[in-house]
Amino acid sequence: MPDDIHYYEPANGHGLPHDPFNAIVGPRPIGWISSQDADGHLNLAPYSFFTAFNYIPPIIGFSSIGRKDSLNNIEQTGEFAWNLATRPLAEQMNQSCAMVGPEVNEFELSGLTTVASKVISVPRVAESPVSFECKVTQIIQLQRADGNVVPSWLILGEVVAVHIARKLLKDGVYDTAAAEPILRGGGPADYFQLGPEALFKMYRPGAVR
Repeated sequence: MPDDIHYYEPANGHGLPHDPFNAIVGPRPIGWISSQDADGHLNLAPYSFFTAFNYIPPIIGFSSIGRKDSLNNIEQTGEFAWNLATRPLAEQMNQSCAMVGPEVNEFELSGLTTVASKVISVPRVAESPVSFECKVTQIIQLQRADGNVVPSWLILGEVVAVHIARKLLKDGVYDTAAAEPILRGGGPADYFQLGPEALFKMYRPGAVR
């Protein structure tokens, strides 16, 4: 193995001060998930393992590493909302990941406002410029290559309603950078802010321009 390549097999440890996996697969959009249990107790929590999985119908998903309140709530109601985490909301997003009991309302803890959804019963973050209302399609417990399950669950949901601040629509096209989304990097505290300086265009071969 060349000296300029760090090689490791995850099952045997990475041999570094911090696991590089999260940093390599990133930066990643944040799954800022609002949910509530069957009794209406609210929860708001950010998940760094989050992305979109399908276009039509739109399906998004996030992974709960361990059985957390969001997973428990979603199992009970079959619904959740995704809220865009932006640079102006970064501190509130970070506060909402505090390790607190299920009786604690992270909306109140983070100084955020709830706003009613249109299709689902779970409220959204009023301050967020973009949000998705979602109904669960699948909850899958992850497993190793040998078939043994691990204590992590992938929650997939169909987006049944979308809310976008009109200021983010430029000539009808959503302006990704204008929303100032933040993305999770590696290490214990690395985040990135997406701005217009990062934009470049590259069309698919044969695409109409």
